[in-house]
Amino acid sequence: MPRSVNAVASRERRKKVLKRAKGQFGRRKNVFTVAINSVEKGLGYAYRDRRTKKRNFRGLWIVRINAGVREHGMSYSVFIGKLAENNIVINRKTLADLAMNNPNAFKAIVEAVK
Repeated sequence: MPRSVNAVASRERRKKVLKRAKGQFGRRKNVFTVAINSVEKGLGYAYRDRRTKKRNFRGLWIVRINAGVREHGMSYSVFIGKLAENNIVINRKTLADLAMNNPNAFKAIVEAVK
């Protein structure tokens, strides 16, 4: 009896990997063995960077808040400390958005803290 190879599943598995490698440069996009490595590496980076993205955004918000607060003669650390002291609970994402897009509201918060 001849050996069954299940070509349908094999082809499907290869197509899935090559579809994920679409848009890459050189042999990465069309040679299965090279594409496997590239796709696995890319998935690892995607997993890692979903966590890194959160860190990067927090840093960006802190920079924006600091820039907004310094216009009113205060530093970021003093501002955050006084927010906690006055029991004002606003997260950094919201504060950064106010500092960028609504300076009057941000100024009101800074004045309330002072």
